[in-house]
Amino acid sequence: MASPSGGDIGGYVKRGVFVALALIALSLFAPQVVDRVLDVLSSAERLRTIRAGWFLVMVGLEIASFAFMWWLIRIVLPEVSWFVAATSQLTSNAVSRVVPGGAAVGGATLYRMLSVSGVTAAQAAGALAATSIVSTAALFAIPAAGLLMALFGAPIPESLLSVAVAGGVLFVLLVAIGAIGIAYTRPLEIVGEFLGRVFRTVGGWFGQSWQVESAHLVAERDRLVGVIGQKWPQVTVAAALNWVFDYLTLVAALYAIGADPRLSLVLIAYAGAAVLAMIPITPGGFGFVEVGLTGMLVVSGISTQNALLATLAYRIISLWVPIASGLFAWLAFRTKYHLAE
Repeated sequence: MASPSGGDIGGYVKRGVFVALALIALSLFAPQVVDRVLDVLSSAERLRTIRAGWFLVMVGLEIASFAFMWWLIRIVLPEVSWFVAATSQLTSNAVSRVVPGGAAVGGATLYRMLSVSGVTAAQAAGALAATSIVSTAALFAIPAAGLLMALFGAPIPESLLSVAVAGGVLFVLLVAIGAIGIAYTRPLEIVGEFLGRVFRTVGGWFGQSWQVESAHLVAERDRLVGVIGQKWPQVTVAAALNWVFDYLTLVAALYAIGADPRLSLVLIAYAGAAVLAMIPITPGGFGFVEVGLTGMLVVSGISTQNALLATLAYRIISLWVPIASGLFAWLAFRTKYHLAE
C-alpha cells in the first residue's frame, strides 16, 4: 500500500482541525441548539393548521428567489443557458448546505458544472466571485433597509438594533472591497492566488486538478466590469430580489399562522438568520438558525409558539425543499451532459 503524500497528510490535518473546531463549537452551544430545535420540531403537529394554499404561496416565493439568482448568473455569464444556470446553482446550493463547512465544496461544484457546460475556468471562477460578492453585499444591505423602515414606526428593540447597525457597516465594507477590486489589480491578484490554493485543495479531494490563475482572474474582472458596467441595474435588482423573495417566504409563513408581524423588524430578524445560515458547522446552519430566528422573531413581537411554528414552516420551504431539488437538478444536468458516476 502506498504511503500518503505530504499533500494528503496536509489535507487530513486541515480536515481534522476543522472537525475539532466544529466539535468544540457544538459542545459550547449544543444544549441551547438542541433544546431550541426540539422546540421547533414539537410544532410539527401544528403545521396541519396551515392551509395548503399558504404552502403553495411559500413555494412560489422561494422559486422566485432562486430564479433571480439564476438570472444573476446569466447576467455575468450571458452564454450560459437557463438550464445550466438553474441546475448548477441548485446543485451547488444543496451541496453547500448538506456538507458541514460546505461553502468551498459548493463553490467548487458550481465551478465544475459551469466548466463542464463549456464555460472556461477563468469565467467560472470570475462568475463565482462576482455573484458571491454581489449577493452577500445585498444581504448585508437588508438590515440597513429594515432600520430605515423602522424609523417611520415603533423603536427597534436593542437586540435587533445591533443586527441592523452591523449589517449596514458590513454592507459599506463590502462595497468598498468591490470598489478596490475594480480599481486596483494587485488585491485581485492576491485573491486569485488564494482562490487557486482553495480550488487545488478542494479539487484534490475529488481527484481533480482545478486551477485558477491570477492573470486569468484579472482578465475576467475586466470582462465582468464590461458586462456589469452596462447592466449594473439588472445585477442590483437580481441580487436584491433573490433575498427579498426569500424574506417574503418568511413573511408568508408568519401570515399563514395568523401572526401580525412588523415587517421592518422581521426584515432585520431575517437578515440575522441568513447570516447564521452561513455558519459552516451544521448543514445550512441547522440548529443555529432555529435558535437565532425564533429568538429574534420573539423580540420583534411574535409570540413564542407562533415564532416556533413560523420558523419550522419557513425552514422546510427555504432549506429542505431546495436541498431535495438539488438532487434532481444534478441528475438532470448529469443526464444532459452524460457525466460519469
